[in-house]
Amino acid sequence: MADNARAKRLADLIREVVAQKLQRGIKDPRLGSHVTITDTRVTGDLREATVFYTVYGDDEERAAAAAGLESAKGVLRSEVGRAAGVKFTPTLTFVADALPDTARTIEDLLDKARTSDAKVREASAGARYAGEADPYRKPGDEEAADAEGTDADGQNGGGSRA
Repeated sequence: MADNARAKRLADLIREVVAQKLQRGIKDPRLGSHVTITDTRVTGDLREATVFYTVYGDDEERAAAAAGLESAKGVLRSEVGRAAGVKFTPTLTFVADALPDTARTIEDLLDKARTSDAKVREASAGARYAGEADPYRKPGDEEAADAEGTDADGQNGGGSRA
C-alpha cells in the first residue's frame, strides 16, 4: 500500500495530464473547451483513479461529454502512464462532479432566506416593543426609586411585610 502523499501526487499528475490532453490532444468535438477537470482521487493501492469533471452547458452537452470521455479513456490512460512512470497505470473512471448542482441548490436556498428575511424586516418596520423599551434595571434606578418613595421593586416603602 502506498502512502497518502504518493497517492496525492499521482492524483495531481493525473488531473494535469488529463486536462492538458483534453485541451490540446484530443480532437473529439464532444470534448471541446467546455469540459473542466475539477478533481482526481486515487485509491491507496494506486490502481484506480476517479476523475471528476464538469461540463459547461445543458444536459445534452453533458451526456455528449460523458460519452466522449468514455471513448477517450484509453488514450488518456496511456498518456497518464507515459507521464507518471509507475509500474501499473491506474484505470480511469470519469464521474460528473455534483459540486455545481450543489452550489446552485445552496444559492437557491440562500435566496429564499433573503426573501424571507426581507419580509420579516418589512413587517417589523413600524413595530414597537410590547413592554418598555428597556425593561432592565440600571444602577441609577434604585436611587431614583428611593427619592420617589418606592423601593427597588416598585412598592411603597416604610411598611413591614407580612
